[in-house]
Order: sequence, then C-alpha cells, then structure tokens
Amino acid sequence: MEMFFYGFMQRAFQASTLIAIIAPILGLTLILRRQSLLADTLSHVSLAGVALGMLIGVNPTITTIFVVILVAVGMEYLRTVFRGYSEISIAILMSTGMAVALVLMSLVSGQQTTSIEQFLFGSIVTIDQEQIFVLFILTVSLVVLYLIFRRPLYVLLFDEDTASTAGLPVRWISLFISIITGIAISVIMPITGTLLVSAILILPAAIAMRLVNSFKQVIWVGIGIGLIGMYSGLFASYQFGTPPGATITLMFVTLFVLTSVGRAIKIANKTER
Repeated sequence: MEMFFYGFMQRAFQASTLIAIIAPILGLTLILRRQSLLADTLSHVSLAGVALGMLIGVNPTITTIFVVILVAVGMEYLRTVFRGYSEISIAILMSTGMAVALVLMSLVSGQQTTSIEQFLFGSIVTIDQEQIFVLFILTVSLVVLYLIFRRPLYVLLFDEDTASTAGLPVRWISLFISIITGIAISVIMPITGTLLVSAILILPAAIAMRLVNSFKQVIWVGIGIGLIGMYSGLFASYQFGTPPGATITLMFVTLFVLTSVGRAIKIANKTER
C-alpha cells in the first residue's frame, strides 16, 4: 500500500508493534494490583518532567524519567501509610503533579510551550529512529524481566500476604513495578501523548481479560489485541486524517465494547439453555 512507502509510517508501525508488546504486560500488572489509575497519574505527573526539562534546557525525556521515579517512590511510601486506601496516594500525587506542571509551564517561553503541547497530545507519525531504538531497548528489557520474574510476579499480583510469607521482597518488587511503569510512560508519552498513554497501556489487557482467564493467555491475547488496535488505528488515521493517538484509543474502546457485548450475549445464551 501507498502508506508503507513513507518513512514516517514505517516508523509508526515499528513503534506500534513495540508498544503492543509492552502494553499487556504492564496493563495486566496494574489491573491485577488494582492500580489502573497509576498509569494515568504517572502520565499527568510526567508533564511536570517535560516542563522542567524545557525550563532548564535538558532533554525532557531525561527529566521526565527522573520525576516519575521520584513520584513512584513517593507513591509506594504513601501506599504503605494509607494501607487499604491506595487511591488516596493516587489523588494526592496526581493533583500535585498537575499543579507543579502548570506552574513550570507558566515559566516556560512561548515557543517551548508549543513543544510541551506536542508532548500533551503526542504523535506517533512524528517519531524518529532514536525514539524507536529507545523503545526497542525498553521492550526487550521488559520482556526479559517478565520471563525471569513471572512466577514471583504472579504470586505478588494475586496475594501480597502470601508473597510476603514466602519471603519475597514485596515492597521492593512493588516499587520496581511502579518505576518501570513510569519509565515506560516517559518513553511512550511523546508518541501517544500524556492524555492517552494510560488508555493505550490498560485497554489491551482489559479486553484480553474479557476473552480468556489464564494469566499467560491474557498476555498473549493482549499482544494480539494490541497489534490489532494499533495497526487499525494507524490505518484509519492515515485514511481519514485523524490524530493517530486518539484514533488508536477509539479502536481499543470499540474492541472493548464489542468483546463486552459478545460476552454478555454468550452468557445470556448459556442461561437460557
């Protein structure tokens, strides 16, 4: 097809493939820990990292990674303080992060404000080869870590008390999950945008959970759904001239609605029999 002759579309599909692999692993982890809003919180806080980078003249990705790591540590501390009410830590850090971001953005010059808006909305068709390389390294690292630690991760996700009794360093693993999620968001955010990165991370796993029950199957099915959603979103975006990130998100939402309706019909048919 014509679209594949353009270098920016080739890079967009490469990035889409890598994000589709990352999303189910991180998304399922966050869902099972009941921290789906963690991705949204870190994506909002990461805007403060972007504004800080613009203000001091440092690569925004570097400052964003630094900020989200600090926030991840703070979130884990607040989670232990408000044990059983983890949503409080999310609310505190999300509002604080947005407040800091707005203050820093007010100090940034007009031309740089435009650059910040590009991070806010993102564009998967404007990524360069360097971003593809960083995303590739992140994907490989995440997959290797998952393959090595999938068994202790499985225990931790379903029962922290059992994991602690078994001698697993629950607090350190939990902190590492938050940090790796923040780093992933920092890398993906310029591509998908701050407003949509959390949806793109969470939805593939959420859809897969409507179709299969096994932990491993959710990962594999989620990758397949991620590829379908990312690719179809790019095709539709190219054909209709719509924003890529928003189009991809709508594709995932459509898949979620279709699978939910299909599941409801299937359950209704079984009940009738």
